[in-house]
Formats: sequence, C-alpha cells, structure tokens
Amino acid sequence: MDRKDFFKKACFTGICFCGCSTISSFANDGASQNPDKNKQLSQDWLSNLLSNLNSDVEEDVLRDIIKKSSIIHYNNLNMDALLSDYIGDLDKFNKYLESAWGWKIDYNKTTKVLIADENKDHCVCPILEHKKGLNTRAICYCSEGFAEKMFSVVTGVPVKAQVIASIRKGDKTCKYKIEIP
Repeated sequence: MDRKDFFKKACFTGICFCGCSTISSFANDGASQNPDKNKQLSQDWLSNLLSNLNSDVEEDVLRDIIKKSSIIHYNNLNMDALLSDYIGDLDKFNKYLESAWGWKIDYNKTTKVLIADENKDHCVCPILEHKKGLNTRAICYCSEGFAEKMFSVVTGVPVKAQVIASIRKGDKTCKYKIEIP
C-alpha cells in the first residue's frame, strides 16, 4: 500500500490525523463552552419531533417505538445493579420506592395489580423538560417501558405497565398501572 492509499483508507475509516481531529476538538470545545444551549437545542428538537409524531403516527406504533428507547435510560442509570437487592422481593422493592423515591405504592396481591404514584407535582423525566404548547406526552411511553423493565426484573416475570396519569397530560402526578401475571 502506498502513502496515498494509506491516507485515503485512513480518512475513509475515520482514522484521519488531520482535519477530523481539528473538527472534533472544535465540536467538543463548542459543546463544553455552552452545554445549556446544546441541551436546549436537543430538547427543543425532541419536543418538536414528539409533537409531530403524536399527530402523524398511530398510537400503538408510537408507543412501541418510544418504549423500546427506554432501555437507554434504564442502562444509563445502571438499574440492574440497583435492582439486584430486590429481585424476587416485590414488597421490599415497593418499600424502597416509597422511602428513596417518594413514590406511593398500592399493591393488590389478589389481583396482582400495582398502582405506582410518583407523588411529584412535576415531570421527572430527565430526557425532556416540559414544553408548554407542544404535545410531548408520547415521552410517557418511555416511562411505561422503563417501569415494565424495572418491575419485570424484580418480579422475574414480564409485566405490563401503563401510564394512567401524567403531568404532561394535565394530571396532578404521574401514575403507573403495573399488571403482574
């Protein structure tokens, strides 16, 4: 391989030693100089996307897509490690949610239906701060996916979660209905 082919392949595969590092350092410096502006841009973009998806995509399809994205937040919080002490002990986990997260839990052991109330007067979603005037409630499907994963890990069986109240929908708190088979 001659020098020309080496540089051609290096640039093509992303191992370029000249311009890419300059561009990368410029992009990184720009992000570190104004992280709030970049966060605002991301949240405005996502708000607009969700608003458009809410009006253009069938609800079941939208729910499925957004729920699948919840695993990113779940993994980012290292939830498997946090949940490891509660696997197989739903009562212990419910007490944890009440004491550490401030949730209100109502679990009917006969019907195996759990109502989890986040007990907050604001949306706690770190992905998207509340945007007035835009319909961003589809992000609540992410919460459904997160709750399903979390309670499925604890109970050891696949559960079904549904947001039954949401700050984004105008309710006082966010609540989930968890059905455990």
